[in-house]
Amino acid sequence: MTRSLSRAPSPADSRLYLIAPARDDLVELVEAAVRGGVDIVQVRDSELADRALLERLSEAREVTRQLGVPLVVNDRLDLAVLCDADFVHVGQDDLAVESVRRFGLSVGLSTHASEEIRAAYADYIGVGPVYATPTKPGRQPVGLDLVGYAAAHARQPWFAIGGIDGSNIHEVVAAGARRVAVVRAICGAPDPERAAAELRGALG
Repeated sequence: MTRSLSRAPSPADSRLYLIAPARDDLVELVEAAVRGGVDIVQVRDSELADRALLERLSEAREVTRQLGVPLVVNDRLDLAVLCDADFVHVGQDDLAVESVRRFGLSVGLSTHASEEIRAAYADYIGVGPVYATPTKPGRQPVGLDLVGYAAAHARQPWFAIGGIDGSNIHEVVAAGARRVAVVRAICGAPDPERAAAELRGALG
């Protein structure tokens, strides 16, 4: 049975988006990050076998539901349905937004250029990578100009993403971002709660 799209919380209500690998301490990481101000969580992992990944996703679903934050699954529509996630996040070369919606899930979409922002009709979009990042090797950074373009033209909630951390988030906000997504700035921090709180504070 497909779910109503109305179940998915609005991304407009979120400001700080955590993208985390399905690591052993995922639950503890999510709990700390949410205490610090994260209000939407994506699990992204291409290394784990499907069964193990589904187990981690189910754990993430339980803790995010307890904490009242949306859960996003990167790319894996099948596992997103099985763990009852709120969103699937897809790239430009992945399943089309309309195909994902046939399964009753809301959709986030990565964008890397002005024409992709104009064409997007996902529930939210990611704009980036703003800066070079090892999580997207070979992908050229789009810079702050595209952040400014999104601020002026995006039709849906959007998150600046890519290499954003405490050293540059103020530049991203000054360029027009009101929401950001991060990976290493929280996942690689010795104190994820504090790192999240500092990033959330920079968003105003």
